[in-house]
Parts: sequence; C-alpha cells; structure tokens
Amino acid sequence: MYDQEMHEPLVQPSGSAAGAITGPWYTGLTRYHWFVLIVASLGWLFDTMDQQLFNLARRPAIAELLKVSPSDPGGNAMIAEYSGYATMIFMIGWATGGLVFGVLGDRIGRAKTMIMTILLYSMFTGLSTLSTGVWDFSIFRFLTGLGVGGQFAVGVALVAETMPDRARPFALGWLQALSAVGNMMAALTGMGLGHLEQTGAVGSAWRWMFVVGTLPSLLCLVIFKRLKEPEQWTRARAEKQPLASMGQLFEEPQLRRNAIAGMLLAFSGVVGLWGIGFFSFDLLRSVLDKTNMSAGDKTFWTGVTSLVQNAGGFFGVHFFTQVTARIGRKPTFAISFVLAMCATAFTFWNLRTFTDIFWMIPLMGFSQLTLFGGYAIYLPELFPTRLRSTGTSFCYNVGRFVAALGPLALGLLTSRVYSGYPEPMRYAGVTMCLAFLIGLAALPFAPETKGKPLPQ
Repeated sequence: MYDQEMHEPLVQPSGSAAGAITGPWYTGLTRYHWFVLIVASLGWLFDTMDQQLFNLARRPAIAELLKVSPSDPGGNAMIAEYSGYATMIFMIGWATGGLVFGVLGDRIGRAKTMIMTILLYSMFTGLSTLSTGVWDFSIFRFLTGLGVGGQFAVGVALVAETMPDRARPFALGWLQALSAVGNMMAALTGMGLGHLEQTGAVGSAWRWMFVVGTLPSLLCLVIFKRLKEPEQWTRARAEKQPLASMGQLFEEPQLRRNAIAGMLLAFSGVVGLWGIGFFSFDLLRSVLDKTNMSAGDKTFWTGVTSLVQNAGGFFGVHFFTQVTARIGRKPTFAISFVLAMCATAFTFWNLRTFTDIFWMIPLMGFSQLTLFGGYAIYLPELFPTRLRSTGTSFCYNVGRFVAALGPLALGLLTSRVYSGYPEPMRYAGVTMCLAFLIGLAALPFAPETKGKPLPQ
C-alpha cells in the first residue's frame, strides 16, 4: 500500500503561490515530487550512459569491424571516416525517435511514453554487441537512437509539469546535471572493461560495454507501478483539445517563433557536443596511437577522459542553473555559447599530453554541457501543455537531423580536407567550433521566460 502522498494526483501550484514560499528551492516538495524527479532523472541518466558507451566504444568497434589497425597506412583516416558515418546514423535515429515519441508523449502521456523509450534503447543497445560488420552495427545504433531520442522531451515535460513553478528550473537543472553522472558511469564501465581486456579476462571490451547498456530496462518495472501522468496533462486531455502534431507548432506566430528559435539554440549545442566535443576521445586515441600502449590501456585512458569531461559538465549544468536564476535565460545562454566555442577550440588545438586531459578536458566539458542545462530548463517553458513534449522534442531533435552531419563533417574534414596536415583532427575541430555562433545569432529572436509560470 502506497503512502497517500505518493498515491494522489498533484495539482500544480500557481506561479504566485509557489513564489510566496521562502527558503531553498526544494522547500515544500512532497515525496511524490521527489519520486518523479528521481525516476525521470534515472531514465535520462541511463539514456546518456548509453550514448556515452557508444562514444567510448565507437573507435575500437569500427577498427575491429573493419579489420583495420590505426598503424596501417591510412588506417586512422578510415576509422575516423566510418566513425563519422556510424555517429551520423545514430543521430538520425535519435532525431527520428525524438520526433515520434515527442508527439506520442503529448497524445498518450509522459509516463507511458517514457517506458516505451527506455525499453527500446535498452534492447537495441544489448543487440549491438552481436554486430559483425560496420553496417549492421550502424543499424543497431539507429534503432537504439529511436529510444534515446524520445527520452529527453517526455522526461523534462514530466518534471516541469509536476514541480511547483519556484522549484521547476532547479529540478530540471538537477535532471540534466545527473546526465553527466550517466556519462561518468559509462566512463567507469569503459575503464573497468579496458582493464579486463588487458588482463585477458574478456575479449573485446566494446562488446561488453553494450551488454551493460541493457540495464536501464529494469527501471521500467518501477515506472509501471507508481508513476502517474501529471495533473496538468490530464486536465488538458480532459478538455478534448486537438491531438498534438508538429504542424500545430506553426499555426500561431508566437509558437512558430519559439519553435524555430529553440531549435536553432539546440542545434548549435548538439553540433558542438556530438560533432566536436565527444570526439575528444578520438583525439586522445590519436595521441595514444603514437605510443606502445596496449588496446586495454587506450580504453582505460579514454575512459579517464570521459570521466573528467563529464565531471566538468556536471558543474557546468549547475552553473547555468544558478546564473539563469539571477540574470535570465538569454544572457546565460549568450555567456555559455561564447565559453563553449572558446574552450572547445582551445582544447582541440592544444591537447597533446596526459597532463592536459586533467584540465583542458574538464574545461571543455564544463563549457559545452552548460548549454544542455539551459535546454532542459528553457525548452519546456516555450510551449503550452498540449504541445510541451512535441515542442521540446522538435527543438531538441529537428536540428539533430542537420546536426547529424556534424560528426560526418568532422570525419570528412579530418580524412579529406585537412588530410595533408599534421594531426588533421585538430584543424577539423577548430573549424567546427563556428557552429556555436548559430546559437548566438538565434538568441535575439527567443523570448525571456525567467520568473514566468509554464504556459497552460
């Protein structure tokens, strides 16, 4: 038998009522508030763990599946190119799933859709370990991406609609910050499996990484039993409003403007992180390939890189949460885009030794993940309840179709455009940093939402 507080539906406090409470942001939260925040955060945490396992496994997986060694003539360039293809396909699946499940979240409910996405990305992550070639590996990653893409929009909509207005941005900030913990769990997994591979206890460490990625399916057992749809969503559905669709985002001028501005903001950060930032592992491996390290040692140090990058990202998300509460969403985004561009270019140009990864990589992670704290807080504030999941997903995922060209562009810049340069990935990474300027250019067209209740 559940506690009464856990069992009854919640009524969202009004903005003014929530603002009358004093003390820390979590003052007045009920047990059910905390339950929703924990479940949604775990769903997103395991989602990002899955994403990061792919980033860590990508290069050794592609090398094994192509039967190419980095020491072979042209081996590094071939691995970089096909890594770009695999990442692009994964991101296309991510974007497709995000759009489909975003609309579904508004139509059938946040909780039901969350269960579907977790089961999807868990199952196909596990199947990725059976890959025998680059293209079946990429197909499994596409199918995994369908579930990965759907998780963010329904998770942030669920938390945003459950939390009181006063607590909402801080709760969403924590949800996004914990995604960095998911990335760090993937890093620790990679480090542990790299050690086991080195000792001969396991074969290919990258295959075992994907086995670990099946664990989120266990979370669904908890969600089935306790998680309920937000009162705000239930009320909107009871009013017999039209079923959500992407087309409705463009029926009203303000909604249309919000959708386009939000999409450009998210596009810029997604390209920066997935087209550049997460290739820091490949940059490090290009340095390690010049040494006599074993494959297990390289996997271990790649895991260390991921660990410190996401530790920086954890504090970066908190930076956005605290600063935006004081100066607003738009000024904080502007600061974050400039930080991300400068830190990423600096890191790709200057990282050369082991010691560099302990300060350059956390700096880059802090700057890039700061933006994603903004997306979790800001995007749900742009759309009414009937279109919140749809609109958030549109912003976060439509740009991802174009952003999917980011990893491909980095791979082609590395293997083709700058192939005659020493360490071409450095030149490619710095060139790609221009993507952050797109977010800066979109800010004047975005509304300021600080201190305002969620649109009904």
